[in-house]
Parts: sequence; C-alpha cells; structure tokens
Amino acid sequence: MMRIGFVVNDVMTEQPSYTTIRLAMAAVNMGHEAWLTGVGDLVYDTDEKVRASARSVSGKRYKLTEVFLRELQGPKAKMERVTVDDLDVLMLRNDPSADIIRRPWAQSAGFIFGRIAMRNGVIVLNHPNSLANALNKMYFQFFPEEVRPTTLITMDREEIRAFAREHGGNLVLKPLQGSGGQSVFLVRKDDLSNLNQIVEAVSRDGYVIAQEYLPEAEAGDTRLFLMNGHPLRYNGRYAAFRCVRHGDDMRSNVHAGGKIAQAEITESHLRVAEIVRPRLVQDGMFLVGLDIVGDKLMEINVFSPGGLGSAQKFEKVNFSHAVIHALERKVDYMRYYRRNFDNIEMNTL
Repeated sequence: MMRIGFVVNDVMTEQPSYTTIRLAMAAVNMGHEAWLTGVGDLVYDTDEKVRASARSVSGKRYKLTEVFLRELQGPKAKMERVTVDDLDVLMLRNDPSADIIRRPWAQSAGFIFGRIAMRNGVIVLNHPNSLANALNKMYFQFFPEEVRPTTLITMDREEIRAFAREHGGNLVLKPLQGSGGQSVFLVRKDDLSNLNQIVEAVSRDGYVIAQEYLPEAEAGDTRLFLMNGHPLRYNGRYAAFRCVRHGDDMRSNVHAGGKIAQAEITESHLRVAEIVRPRLVQDGMFLVGLDIVGDKLMEINVFSPGGLGSAQKFEKVNFSHAVIHALERKVDYMRYYRRNFDNIEMNTL
C-alpha cells in the first residue's frame, strides 16, 4: 500500500471533474491512501519535518468522483496532521497562476516545501526545482525552436508592432504569466490600429508574449499527455483530446468557453512529443500536458495538467489507473534502493 499526498491550491475549491480528484479516487480504489492538502496547510515543523493538515476518505471503493469529493470536503472526511516526510509520494498539483492576484505567496509554496520533503526520500512529482524554473511561460523557450512558434517576449510596443508587420499583421498576444486563456488576443491585420490598447491591456500583468499566428489553430488544439517522458498510452489508447473554439472566440481553452472533441493522434503529434522528451526527462517532469497545433507546440502544462477525464470520455479508458500504476513502480524502486535515489531521475523512471 502506498501513502500519496496531493498538494492543491485549496481542498475546498476542488471540483469533481479535476484530474487530481480522479487520481486520488483511483489511488483509493486501488488500495492506497490518498491525502489532499492545500498549499496554505503545509508546515515546516520544529523537528525539521514537513507536515500538513490533510483530508482523506474512509471508504474503500468509489464509482463517482462527485461522491468521493463530497465525502472528502464534508464532515465525514478523515482529517489528520500528516507527516509529509513519511509519505511515499507527494504530487504537486497546485496551479500557481490561480494565486497570482489573491495569494501571491502561494505560488511558490508547493515546490518550496516539496524541496524539503524530498530530502528524506519522498518521491516529489513533478520535480520541485524544475517547477520553480517553469513558474512562467519563459520555460517554454528552453525547448527546441523546431517545435515552437516564432516568439517575441517584450514590454516595448514598437517591437511588438514591428513583429506584427513582419508576420503579415497576424499574431497572438498573451501575458508571460497566467493561464486558462486569460488576456489572450488574436491580432489581425485590420486590428493594428488598436495594437497599443491591446498591448496595454496584456502588459498589466508584466511582460507580453507575441507569437506568430498559426492558421491551423482555427481547428483548435490537441492536448496530449506525457508520462515518464513518453506519450501516455493505456490499453492501446492515447491519453488525448481536442479543444475546439466556440464561435468567434480564438481561445480553444475549455475555461474560456472552448468545446472538447476526440483527438486523432498523428505522426506529427508523436514527433513533437519525441522532440521535447529529452528536456522533460532532464527536468524530472513526470506528468505533463502538451497543447499541439499542427506540428507546433503551443504550451507545455507542467503544474497541474488537467483533462484526463476528457480523454477517458472519448477513449473509454481510465488513464488514472496508468498513472497510479506508474507511481507503484516508483515506490517499489525506492524500496529496493532504500529510498536512496535521486528524485529528479526517479520522476521519469
């Protein structure tokens, strides 16, 4: 039996559709302990151990995430002060971008405490040092230009205007920090007269990312999950789905009103995954989501990649089981080596 901890933004704001809840429920159904804690519930104690006020469930088998979450958040939940150092696995599943405005201190809390926990042999996923480096979208620029759209990152309006002219007037503007499709604009040739106002709106959050517009984006983008550096495939099916735009909104992101559909994984998708694989393995990124348009990578989701339930809906496969099986293997490896193995390497073994 494994003892798994899941760090989220706030246990009480979790939703039944969230991938973290699916993973926790799958772990319990497979005979393991699953504890959820918010970033604000972590403690560095006087005995130099990391502890957390955490919640779990008392049942052994759950069919619906709604029932599982209702018990987890309700009065029947098991509540304990868990010693994180004694867990087998700690999954950092909080989304820093959700705390930028209201709780800026919470952005880095997960990987700060995760660094301490891994000193005692807890497997911390994804690797906390690499998550710290990926706190904003600049991390994306470390991947080969072969799979990236042409990109400019600046706060200078004139540089952005020159970039727009160079690319025929069509470009995408978004903030360097943030997610969920917030403050994302498609600028077309006819919109250049309003470019200053658009840049001003985006730059309120800091640096602006200007990217070439890919016409293939009209058909939406494909979310492909990678686990241990490889496309996640279970029972012969890829963990993937497609996000399609809604109406005239250029954002296919589900939180921004996009719709989901079944994905067809092509050689082009697999080629992108293979190109980014070495960097993800080097950084100890266990579970990530790639957002792919055509043969280009639009985004790499490393903090709390969501959508396993959407992939399951179309592929009729419970991909959460594959993730828990992978954790079981890692815990076995650590047991064989008496917890004496580098965390960053264990992340993708």
